[in-house]
Amino acid sequence: MSNKDPYEILGVPRSAKQDEIKKAYRRLAKQHHPDRNPNDKTAEKRFKEVQAAYEVLGDSQRRAQYDRFGAGGPAPDIHAWTADSRFQDVPFGFGSVDDLTGIFEQFFSRGVRRPRRRSAARSMPRGSDIEHIVELAFDEAIRGTERDVVLATDGGNQSREQIRFHVPAGVSDGQRIRLRGKGQDGPGGRGDLMVKCCVRPHPTFRRDQLDILLDVPLTFPEAALGAQVEIPTPDGTTVVKVPAGTSGGTKLRLRGRGVRDERTGRTGDLYAVVRILAPRNLSPHARELLQELDQELGQHPRRDHAGSK
Repeated sequence: MSNKDPYEILGVPRSAKQDEIKKAYRRLAKQHHPDRNPNDKTAEKRFKEVQAAYEVLGDSQRRAQYDRFGAGGPAPDIHAWTADSRFQDVPFGFGSVDDLTGIFEQFFSRGVRRPRRRSAARSMPRGSDIEHIVELAFDEAIRGTERDVVLATDGGNQSREQIRFHVPAGVSDGQRIRLRGKGQDGPGGRGDLMVKCCVRPHPTFRRDQLDILLDVPLTFPEAALGAQVEIPTPDGTTVVKVPAGTSGGTKLRLRGRGVRDERTGRTGDLYAVVRILAPRNLSPHARELLQELDQELGQHPRRDHAGSK
């Protein structure tokens, strides 16, 4: 049965529409039904072939699969029905074999249950995921790099597998990179290798997502009078302008000088955070000058605080 063409069994061309296939099936099923042909083994065999052929061609998806792969491919599910087939378990309950239309409608809804196939590999559990920690310098994290990891295989240290992978630019501390199919073996295939990125702190720069921040110390005169100061960046030094009257904590923004995320294409900014250095170990003359300056300026920075006089 498995080598026969279901189109040939039902006597329809490959171009037949679904309605034509259904009509051919009903006609042949009525003709060879065991109740119409008692004790006729040939008719019984023919009836089972018709049932199996329609099980393939009566479903548009299974028909398309059969048309694509043919009788030698994995799709056709034309199988030989045995004496204990599901067909025999269907309670037909009819009186006359001359009116079988309702019988087959009953068979369609209750008797034929097409088996759902599932890939054996997909139903089997995959191997466990493996976590590996890679330590990155600040510059490696923002620019991207290549790294190698060596894994022991077969449960021992004699056999090893070296895996080279790309760390994309813009990874952050704690971010994981998934390398699919590089984990432990399992019946359903290998698990994944999860690489956790740990970024070492930088002595000058710190990150806020895609932005880079660095502290820029200024003297009181520089902050008050304004200045041009040289600052470091991941790409080298540059000059930033400090406006006159800049207060401590002010962020001077350099657009597009932050971290570029390789995956999204977005780029952050660099912020120079002003830190004003108060002078220490004042000489008597310097103290007098500052007192005179304070009186000259007449500032009251805490006047609006609640409870102040």
